[in-house]
Amino acid sequence: MSSTKTSSDSAFRAVIAGTGSYAPDKQLTNEDLTKMIETSDEWITTRTGIKVRHIAAENQTTAMLATEAAKRAIQQANISAEDIELIITATITPEMVFPSTACFVQDMLGAKKAWAFDISAACSGFVYALSIAQNFVINGRYDNVLVIGAEALSKIVDYKDRKSCILFGDGAGAAVIKRGDKKGPRGVFYSTSGSDGSGWPAIHCPAYGSRYPVSKPLENPDYIYMQINGREVYQLAVRKIIETVDDCLVNCGLSIKDIDLFIPHQMNARIIESVAKRLELSDEKVFINIDKYGNTSAASIPIALDECVRGGRIKKGDIVLLVAFGGGLTWGANVIEF
Repeated sequence: MSSTKTSSDSAFRAVIAGTGSYAPDKQLTNEDLTKMIETSDEWITTRTGIKVRHIAAENQTTAMLATEAAKRAIQQANISAEDIELIITATITPEMVFPSTACFVQDMLGAKKAWAFDISAACSGFVYALSIAQNFVINGRYDNVLVIGAEALSKIVDYKDRKSCILFGDGAGAAVIKRGDKKGPRGVFYSTSGSDGSGWPAIHCPAYGSRYPVSKPLENPDYIYMQINGREVYQLAVRKIIETVDDCLVNCGLSIKDIDLFIPHQMNARIIESVAKRLELSDEKVFINIDKYGNTSAASIPIALDECVRGGRIKKGDIVLLVAFGGGLTWGANVIEF
């Protein structure tokens, strides 16, 4: 695994100055799904913890969702869009094959001084992006970096597949990472990331890329949709999340009791509860909001982070641990002092 640690003698710190999130107005409830596929509210709730998902309107795109979340983060940071120097957007449902979704966001925001790019790390996208932002800020390169996780997963979900369509929703979350000094909080003081490309069959979306180009008929028409092996993902996620948390604790000289709030990727309530039990984390230290959004992939953690910031769950001096596991396979975490 790759890691970045802000040492005590670093001149600069990567501080979260503002957060924002956005979810589309349209909602898809468990009851709605019972009219589309053979399922029930009880079956979905007991297996996933999900009650409602937000679904992008036909004319709503990933960049639109991202821009709304970004505006709120910028406003909370008390800066303007022209103060942003870099935009990193994590998504697996980009605006187009190219250019990057981040470039569309840059234009929509009017962030004329920023350069922009996307990263594709599925559900781990935001923690990857936050790690990249941390590096740019602590080395003194930038004062303000905008990090976004945004998804319109409803565009690649097969609503005839009862195993997968119950899981996913749309939304976006964002954070402004500002350069701080030793007088303030440590900010993002440790990040770790890992990948295992051999595990790609567990969760992926095959078409349309160079392996299954648009110019050739698909051997399976369902390849345009997300493919997921739920049982395999469950087992891998629990193991890798625990390993990643242990990595953070060891490298930061912390115990699990030092963590004030644990914000995991909202993939499945049962996975989160299993992880929390094995880590011996009390319920009040674990944030879960999957019931209201479903799994929003790269948007999941920043949406949850924004809810915690605005809802008063995070206080000055708190140590917060973000952790994710996703397709790739990918995983990662950030340790933050507010």
